[in-house]
Amino acid sequence: MEEVLGKYLPERSVDPCLQLIKVNGVHLKIVNERVTGHGDYRRLPDGKHLITVNATLNKYRFLITLVHEIAHLVAFEKYGRRIKPHGLEWKRTFQFLMLPFLRPEIFPSKLLPLLAMHFKNPKASSSTDARLSIALQQFDKQENDKTYVFQLPFGSIFRLYNGKLFKKGNKRIKRFECIEVKTGRVYLFQPNAEVELINS
Repeated sequence: MEEVLGKYLPERSVDPCLQLIKVNGVHLKIVNERVTGHGDYRRLPDGKHLITVNATLNKYRFLITLVHEIAHLVAFEKYGRRIKPHGLEWKRTFQFLMLPFLRPEIFPSKLLPLLAMHFKNPKASSSTDARLSIALQQFDKQENDKTYVFQLPFGSIFRLYNGKLFKKGNKRIKRFECIEVKTGRVYLFQPNAEVELINS
């Protein structure tokens, strides 16, 4: 297991992650990319704890995702199954579990201030924290010719992974109003949403 984790995690985080996995009885499954999320936690009918994490994540996002999902398990075990999945109990648990990893031996120094800000009040997904998400994307292995909503000119037409076409509109406080071409419905997009530019 240590050898497998070494392929996906920052080197100095492998042992502490292995301890978290063993102590909490996690069955870890590394899967091909899921479009809708970076990872998932489920308690199986037999009582086992299954955590899946995308194999395509860079090592820093993989670490954050793994600890995020273990925090769900720990919070549910400690506070009961009725708590909100990303409520206060989970946030506190995630902060506590993540704290030992927020060190320059594990994360690049340029990420640490963004991580410190993020973990003051962690969100349901690191992807909804646009500044942190864009900083993490610099470490992705895939080609860096991705286009993000915030880069597009006003009025551009773009396509999502599901094939739907949108027209970029005005920026609200943090997100962009975009109109679905087919239906005319308005949707709000995170600035770091990955899209395919059709025409500007």
